[in-house]
Amino acid sequence: MENKQMLSQMANTIRFLAADMVQRANSGHPGAAMGLADIATVLSLHLKHNPKNPKWLNRDRVVFSGGHVSAMIYSLLHLWGYDISLDDLKNFRQFGSKTPGHPEYHEVPGIEVTTGPLGQGVANAVGFAMASKYAQKLLNSETAKIIDHKVYCFCGDGDLEEGISYEACSLAGHNNLQNLVMIYDSNEITIEGDTEIALSENIKQRFESQGWKVYRIDGHDYNEIDTVLSEIQVEQTKPCLIIARTIIAKGSATMEGEAHTHGAPLGEEEIKKSKEKAGFDPNEHFYIPEEVLIRFRCAIEKGDLAQRQWNKLLTEAPLAEQNATLEALENPDFNKIQWPSFEEGVGVATRDSNHKILNAIARAVPGFVGGSADLAPSNKTYLANMGDYPNGRNFHFGIREHAMGAICNAISLYGLFIPFSATFFVFSDYLKPAVRLAALMKLKTYFVWTHDSIGVGEDGPTHEPIEHLSQFRALPNLYVFRPADASENIACWKKALELNAPSAFVLSRQKLKTLKNKVDFGDVSHGGYLIKRRENATVTIMATGSEVMPSLQAGCHLEEAGIMANIVSVPCLDLFNEQDKSYIEKVIDPNTKVLAVEAASAQEFYRYADLVCGMESFGASGDANELFKHFGFTVSGIYNCVYKLLGKETKDIDISKCNI
Repeated sequence: MENKQMLSQMANTIRFLAADMVQRANSGHPGAAMGLADIATVLSLHLKHNPKNPKWLNRDRVVFSGGHVSAMIYSLLHLWGYDISLDDLKNFRQFGSKTPGHPEYHEVPGIEVTTGPLGQGVANAVGFAMASKYAQKLLNSETAKIIDHKVYCFCGDGDLEEGISYEACSLAGHNNLQNLVMIYDSNEITIEGDTEIALSENIKQRFESQGWKVYRIDGHDYNEIDTVLSEIQVEQTKPCLIIARTIIAKGSATMEGEAHTHGAPLGEEEIKKSKEKAGFDPNEHFYIPEEVLIRFRCAIEKGDLAQRQWNKLLTEAPLAEQNATLEALENPDFNKIQWPSFEEGVGVATRDSNHKILNAIARAVPGFVGGSADLAPSNKTYLANMGDYPNGRNFHFGIREHAMGAICNAISLYGLFIPFSATFFVFSDYLKPAVRLAALMKLKTYFVWTHDSIGVGEDGPTHEPIEHLSQFRALPNLYVFRPADASENIACWKKALELNAPSAFVLSRQKLKTLKNKVDFGDVSHGGYLIKRRENATVTIMATGSEVMPSLQAGCHLEEAGIMANIVSVPCLDLFNEQDKSYIEKVIDPNTKVLAVEAASAQEFYRYADLVCGMESFGASGDANELFKHFGFTVSGIYNCVYKLLGKETKDIDISKCNI
């Protein structure tokens, strides 16, 4: 370890870079950045990473769950030699800069995952550790460890108060994630004051009960920090929590320990006094002593050497089989998928067709992994004959939806795997923040949500999603698929695998008849397409999922009554919205009145529709067929909605006359 004088100078450089960044931006969070500077400095000596190649597979991952410490993160990345310049630090939190207020994946080289919403990073770190443990199973041998990195996570009191951290850390202990190290910045300060006002549990006992090894250290004692990090390098047998007692705004001349420093600039005079006290020139801004920069920049040479040694390891003869596995994981070939087929006219729930689709993908793509929040038998997501994690591809998340979503985001980011997760659609609420971050990062993460509507029936309104489709369609970069039948489900998956974005599959519990393989214009890749065109049509009916078949049948009856209706299936409204005007007008004839039909709130269809036949209340408990009839999602109900649209009086029809 470096001498204490050098370590102190390195830590103070981080502190004052962070303080200067926040001061220049006139906003930000200096307190935690200054408090963690000593730990970050010592950790720098232990990290295995390559600033020349931020995506090196066997690098240590460092996750900053408290994304508000971004001033420290960017300072470290600059000091280590990543593509973050001093000018980037000076443009902290400015529009268009590489240093936004919270760290953004894709935007900043060296950032492993977008963080900011507290607790997400904790679960992301667990996801990275789970991915690496499975990667070790696939790639490591007794003679060659292809994967042997660690996952470090900085977290604070706020992260551990969030429920997602309990879910994730429980799963980490259960799976004995030996390479996971969480550094808890225990400064006992929150925005409102001392943590005692809302937090009094014994964190050490909490984590020990979850199967973690727990250390306590003084977060400003270099020897203690180095000792525990050195021990973890060689003796870790469980996930580790390091409870580091720190002082918020450590190094500030007069404001150490004050809650105010969490989210506000220290002020020019305070920063000057602080620098002077530490032996820095009080009139210098963004100052980095040459000897400090040299020491931090050793990361470049050290990391480059580590990767070259790793690359050499991959070329050794005994690794032929491991290399083949690595190649298949890094370069999935979706053309190898042998998609299932489904007989026309046969009723198949889309959750059941999805089961066959998932297994077909998994057989062809070795990195396709996933699982359910304790609902695999109902979600139909189990991958047959592929084993259970950590020895196989079926991940058992338990009833931990929020952590499941964030864990899968990290598995996607790891670089080898394509993850899916599953639960009932109504419980997608529990993982919404993770879905939002997947969309923000444009991850290839797949969300399978079954039991898609009032078709849940007897389970009642608590289990019947009403507003959920609208909520997720409103989310940028997320593609929500609600297929009408088994064949459309396949087409949806084909498109989803092409997208560099997350996708959600909203699937039925009840059986849906497989439609005739006939399309009048367009296809699923456009999000919506014309499946029945009639000459001189005056009406267009748009529908999704289970409402497509009764819409087709209603169109048949309308034709008998002299009303010509075109029928449009819209399995992915997000994709349809992206199409140009000429395509949309070929699918939706602008000379027709438009009715949208969906067993959900469906207000977003007013972008195209003159009238929406959707849910205007919660559901109810009862037989699914009774509920569809009660809420108007039957052939008769849709037929009468068209009459309402045209200003005509409704009438009864004999639905037995139309056989589709």
